[in-house]
Amino acid sequence: MEMLVVTGASLLAGFIDAIVGGGGLILVPALFAVFPGAPPATLLGTNKSASIWGTAASAAQFSQRVQMRWSAMWPAALLGFGGSMVGAWTVTVFPGDFLRRALPVILLGVLIYTLARKDMGRLHAPRFSGRAETLAASTIGLTIGFYDGFFGPGTGSFLVFLFVRWMGYDFLNASASAKVINTLTNAAALILLAAKGHVWWHYGLVMAVANVVGSLVGTRVALKHGAGFVRIVFIVVVSALILKTAYDAFLK
Repeated sequence: MEMLVVTGASLLAGFIDAIVGGGGLILVPALFAVFPGAPPATLLGTNKSASIWGTAASAAQFSQRVQMRWSAMWPAALLGFGGSMVGAWTVTVFPGDFLRRALPVILLGVLIYTLARKDMGRLHAPRFSGRAETLAASTIGLTIGFYDGFFGPGTGSFLVFLFVRWMGYDFLNASASAKVINTLTNAAALILLAAKGHVWWHYGLVMAVANVVGSLVGTRVALKHGAGFVRIVFIVVVSALILKTAYDAFLK
């Protein structure tokens, strides 16, 4: 029964995560509910062991249909990997509890801004090119990569928002680019957690298959319905993140 529940959650998480990020909203609570006595690090590591494959599959599928700007994305992804490693190490020295209360406020600001700018992210008009684009994307990768390793919730949403607001991408291209970086930041976290024995591979591998299936379906849906649809899902996911992080910070 445990395997059935977490596999179903992984399938749905892959679907949502492929469209706009936020799959952790589904899979992480499911793991904690099914295994309440397990060490949190083990559940987070098991989550990463499944979600990384769905994110990678989504990135690969997006790259076949969306004109990826690889000259900027690869440096950004590699810096995201390094940033996530540094962030994961930093949290062992400086606990990130202060972010718990700040996060719902930051996410609320992202939501309000997105709702106020109704045309934001509908038109793909990159603001930078060449070295300027690589520098901007790398700054996003390094910063959000560090955040993902240090704290984590909302990483995909922050990546999408910054690619839309700062880089001038539409929501579809922003989501595709975010998948590339998020794959590498997940890999960094998974390597660290696996090295410390915090992964249940017998669950993770089955969940990974389900996550990839959900991710492939979600990517197809996003590509079919375009940037407007991804924007709507982004708003829904960020709203859910606000409720979840506010509950964790102030009520739990």
